[in-house]
Amino acid sequence: MAEASSNPEAATREGLYMERVFDAPVDLVWRAWTDPEHAKKWWGPADYTCPFAEIDLRVGGKSKMCMQDADGNKIWSVGTYKEIVPLKRIVTTDSFSDADGNIVPASHYGMEIDLPLEMMLTITFEDLGGGKTKMTLNHVGLGEMESGANEGWSQSFDKLAASLAA
Repeated sequence: MAEASSNPEAATREGLYMERVFDAPVDLVWRAWTDPEHAKKWWGPADYTCPFAEIDLRVGGKSKMCMQDADGNKIWSVGTYKEIVPLKRIVTTDSFSDADGNIVPASHYGMEIDLPLEMMLTITFEDLGGGKTKMTLNHVGLGEMESGANEGWSQSFDKLAASLAA
């Protein structure tokens, strides 16, 4: 039997959970998530670009993002913002979509995995002082896609760190 965690936050985590400290102030890391032009610089794994990003940052507002691989294949996603605490927390749904923003199953992109049509994404931002920000990501609902998503988010965060330094 596993020991109970002394960290109460860890006891309630489910899905993919990642932490990353960026050498950038919290307002800049926040903008990277909330400004479409910033998001285009880092969204997607290492071999992908982000040719399209649309962000309507308000509760009930939507985001629509596109990742494109080197062969020109595009993967679209949409989300609906559920909670926004400026410079602190974003909670949004996360779904695969078509180019028009209609939710589609993963099989639309040739993925033979059983994913819910709607997953949840929570991003938190903590000002560590000295121009550093701790960001956490909790992506719930990935199931068997969790390890691949972990690699993809890690690569995205490497791109995010580079864009923040530029």
